[in-house]
Amino acid sequence: MFNGKSILITGGTGSFGKKYVQTLLRDYQPRRIIVYSRDELKQYEMQQEYSHPAMRYFIGDVRDRQRLTQAMRGVDYVIHAAALKQVPAAEYNPMECIKTNIHGAENVIAASIEAGVNKVIALSTDKAANPINLYGATKLASDKLFVAANNVVGKDGPSFAVVRYGNVVGSRGSVVPFFAKLIAERAHELPITHESMTRFWISLQQGVDFVLRNFTRMWGGEIFVPKIPSIRITDLARAMAPDMPIRVIGIRPGEKLHEIMCPSDDSHLTLEFADHYVLRPTIKFHHADIDYTANAAGETGRPVPAGFEYNSGSNPHFLSVGEIVRFNGEAME
Repeated sequence: MFNGKSILITGGTGSFGKKYVQTLLRDYQPRRIIVYSRDELKQYEMQQEYSHPAMRYFIGDVRDRQRLTQAMRGVDYVIHAAALKQVPAAEYNPMECIKTNIHGAENVIAASIEAGVNKVIALSTDKAANPINLYGATKLASDKLFVAANNVVGKDGPSFAVVRYGNVVGSRGSVVPFFAKLIAERAHELPITHESMTRFWISLQQGVDFVLRNFTRMWGGEIFVPKIPSIRITDLARAMAPDMPIRVIGIRPGEKLHEIMCPSDDSHLTLEFADHYVLRPTIKFHHADIDYTANAAGETGRPVPAGFEYNSGSNPHFLSVGEIVRFNGEAME
């Protein structure tokens, strides 16, 4: 699907972007891969690692619609990964988060339409489902913008979809590198926010592979959610430092005890497939009557029961301490 095509990724110097580029270069023969981001140092460092002839590096901010449109000329597929993601930082700097996560999403949509892109997938987060923090609220707004964009363009414009998943093992700012740093510094204890806290758990490669597959699956308007395991934060601490005491420090501003990816209020919109869920759009598109129970890859799904909720605390699949050790080791390779 990506052979001979041009792909642009916003926020391409982040953890996801690097793994995405690595995967595209390993498994396909793309014509161009455009890394679009605002940090020249990170781009310089990434160029030392990824200097393939297909690579292009564009300095630009998703807040700049004109620059986005320039970068998207001749592009077939867009992955929108740029965002301000730190929950406490968003709480203290709300307008900056809104400018990047909401206005930036609006700009990506407008530039994709103007440039005649084929398909766009925006990365979301479990925090966008029933949000209680500003970061989650901005990503929910972004999700709604990308879904509604399909109605704006009609049948001849780009198709837009969203991928929503949980905590990525080892990504920048995640708990695993933080715990690893404390362990390396011979700290006396590991801080956790609550003894009952759970999180969805996914590796970077799994996230990249899921996004790649959904370019084939999408009609436009879907929110794709992978079926992934949960972990208990106390088990993560035991997996990383079995003999180190833990200290409960309390939930941070805007933090949840458990995360949700498919809210019960959306159960009437949710379809279950073999390895993922799909949240159908809340609005009906004027140009198409899409039956989302069969995706564009030929896979079929079925409606979930009324009141169904995909919650990290009630997820039937939890990793044991030993499984977390193996999972993290494979994810960090």
